[in-house]
Amino acid sequence: MSLLLEMFTYPFILRAFVVGILVALCAALLGVPLVLKRYSMIGDGLSHVSFGALAVAMACGLAPLWFSIPVVVIAAFALMHVAEKSRVSADAMIAVFSASALAIGVIVTSLTTGMTTDVDSYMFGSILAMSRSDVILSVTLALCVLALYILFYHKLFSVTFDESFARATGVRVGTYKTILSVLTALTVVLGMRMMGAMLLSSLIIFPALTAMRVFGTFRSVTICAAVVSVVNFLLGMVLSYVFETPSGASVVVVDLVVFLLFCGVQRIQCRVKK
Repeated sequence: MSLLLEMFTYPFILRAFVVGILVALCAALLGVPLVLKRYSMIGDGLSHVSFGALAVAMACGLAPLWFSIPVVVIAAFALMHVAEKSRVSADAMIAVFSASALAIGVIVTSLTTGMTTDVDSYMFGSILAMSRSDVILSVTLALCVLALYILFYHKLFSVTFDESFARATGVRVGTYKTILSVLTALTVVLGMRMMGAMLLSSLIIFPALTAMRVFGTFRSVTICAAVVSVVNFLLGMVLSYVFETPSGASVVVVDLVVFLLFCGVQRIQCRVKK
């Protein structure tokens, strides 16, 4: 407890905790339907799109965060909608977007500013550099995601598991997929500041996969993923502070350890049932 109180005496660490907890919560909640719909790597693809957008923004002297948001939203919408209507599979589309955006970002960066501190922070994360505007945006995002789950839980459930059945019951599938795309894009843009383009997908994938090792219903997986994501983030931040390791990488290592522990619990459950 004294360690946490010591950490919270620094305003930038307090901001990092607030933003990190909210982004981790949003990523976990959105990650469950994304993983179930086989869009697990969309976070990785969109983070590379965001990197390409911020490289262009920095080259043009624009605000990277606000320039990246509409670009990533458009990319998320394209990945969620266009992939289903074309003959190209979702994972192939994500790979095309990811590689192309990353290549554009690297070329623009090499021709203009070079690998500056700002570019490096977006590639590998710089959670301690969170500003007040990041805090406001993360709070707004968290409220939107929580409202989506609380108000439209049953419709989101039906869209996730069976779109044809959802359409037959009158659910506007396209509308909910668009909402999911926008919220995912905002989470990715914010998460890039925290985890970096290289590690961001772990926030979306690990909590959902970890919860699925033990629980079998949509509601229980969602709740478990949210709790695991927040707890893992807190543990990762504390370990980063104590051992002076990169915060984003520390969170991912904790995610991996907890995932392996849940895999062990799953094996024990299977043996007990036999």
